[in-house]
Amino acid sequence: MTVKKLLSTIIILSAIFVLIVPSVSAAKTIKWKAQALWSAAELSYKTFVDFCERVKVLTNGRLEITPYPGGTIVPTFELLEAVQNNVLQAMHSWPGYYSGKEPGFAAISDLIAGYSDPWQKDAWMYYMGGWDMLNEMYKPYNVHSVGWMFWGIESMVSTKPIRRMEDFKGLKMRVPQGMTAMLMQKLGASVVVLPGGEVYSALDKGVIDASDWASPSMNQRMGFFQVAKYFNYPGFHSMPFADFAVNKDEWNKLPDDIKAILHTATREWAWDSLERIYVDDVRAIAEMKGKGVTALTWSEEDLAKVRAEARGIWDEFAKKSPMAKKVIDSQKDWLRKLGLIK
Repeated sequence: MTVKKLLSTIIILSAIFVLIVPSVSAAKTIKWKAQALWSAAELSYKTFVDFCERVKVLTNGRLEITPYPGGTIVPTFELLEAVQNNVLQAMHSWPGYYSGKEPGFAAISDLIAGYSDPWQKDAWMYYMGGWDMLNEMYKPYNVHSVGWMFWGIESMVSTKPIRRMEDFKGLKMRVPQGMTAMLMQKLGASVVVLPGGEVYSALDKGVIDASDWASPSMNQRMGFFQVAKYFNYPGFHSMPFADFAVNKDEWNKLPDDIKAILHTATREWAWDSLERIYVDDVRAIAEMKGKGVTALTWSEEDLAKVRAEARGIWDEFAKKSPMAKKVIDSQKDWLRKLGLIK
């Protein structure tokens, strides 16, 4: 073969390769729909959108996850069934929403007054068996948890100062059902169960004196500080996480390298979310202080007191199912090793 013919052959083969490769790549693109628990306005939703974009880049376009805000396709409390039935291929949700199916979901999602820093809970999930327990609970629903994110320790807003444990007595307080409600009732508060959209009006009209919600910046966006001039910071009672979970059949179809990319991307997303929300909290706190809102910080002594009360709630909740007991006992063992309980 002459050099001229060889060059012609190479050019022809290169042209064929250029035409074929994009179509092969396109055929291998996997497309998922994933609904989150957050509204589109929340920074936590924006970090989830960034996570989905990051996955697309890292997989070179082989996996495209289209994110949707809370309630867009199905009601938030129905996300588990939607993923189970492959209506959605993935969800970014708070597992505690499904505690009616298995109380262990609540015990793993937020051990009230337990941890003082997100890394402590994150380490338990990864290295002390928490992740395996979560997936054990998801297994009957054909769902697999890939990873999770934090938004920090939640801050209560109130129209009256809550400086110590005794200040809960007589308060009318909005809290979610479950361990948080059990703790607040034990501390003497009158628990009111309200959807988040009604909290502002309830605070404004005096229906409630305080509300369990989220971080200071999230509470600011809800407008709570217009009517509630106190908040706890750092918070102490609640440090939930929300995971990224997928349909198990869809997970099993993925190549091993994409599975590894998803695991890595979720860990990056967890700390990206936490740090961005912390930065936003710093901004919000400075703005609120400038408008006469007071941040209340509890002493270590008072924190230890409320944690001691919470332990009774943990033990009571552990009786609700064998899995709840397994989850709570494991976390108590880790908290002892951390020196947070005796």
